[in-house]
Amino acid sequence: MAREAKGGGRWVEVAPERLHRWIDGFAERHGPFEATGDPLQVRLVAADGAVAEMSVPFPPMESGPPYISRFVAHARADRDIGVVLVRQGGYAAGVFHGAELVASKVGSRLVQSRTAAGGWSQQRFARRRRNQAAQAFESAAQTAVRVLSPHLDSLTAVVFGGDHRAVDALRADRSMAPLFALESEPFLVVPDPRLAVLKDTPRLFRAVRIRILD
Repeated sequence: MAREAKGGGRWVEVAPERLHRWIDGFAERHGPFEATGDPLQVRLVAADGAVAEMSVPFPPMESGPPYISRFVAHARADRDIGVVLVRQGGYAAGVFHGAELVASKVGSRLVQSRTAAGGWSQQRFARRRRNQAAQAFESAAQTAVRVLSPHLDSLTAVVFGGDHRAVDALRADRSMAPLFALESEPFLVVPDPRLAVLKDTPRLFRAVRIRILD
């Protein structure tokens, strides 16, 4: 689905396997195009003035012509990517080779809801909830380090997702520093991190983002 792009145009996301087909369709809709590129982007300018700005996934890309074949080959490469998903009370960590999950661990820790019950004072309840959240984030960090660290030398990038505040809570954990050093877009907006959710993330982090101006 297309989404409005800030500053004009719209964003679309295309699976690497469909890139050639999408580019052919762009030419059919807008006429012959000229391709230019750099390590971060390949730009198509069509005969009717339409522009497609294709962001290089996991940059940089070796620049230079032929831009289209070089871009498609880069997007379709089977690289090793680490994934860490965290939401309050749930977490998942995995290592993918291409779209294949080769190592993973999923877990959860109880974090009570915001509504106090059972006659607890509000302050006592809030303190308990903060402690539970801290323990959950500690478990998430330990799991991420345990799963990803053995693959650290081969990882191209680590993609994070779930809830922004939960991921930010992990940044204070020193053991996570080597993983955050490899942090890469996109941030994965996903529901509760279950195994099925983790297995579906290649569809998101491998997709090529294209901004269309026409």
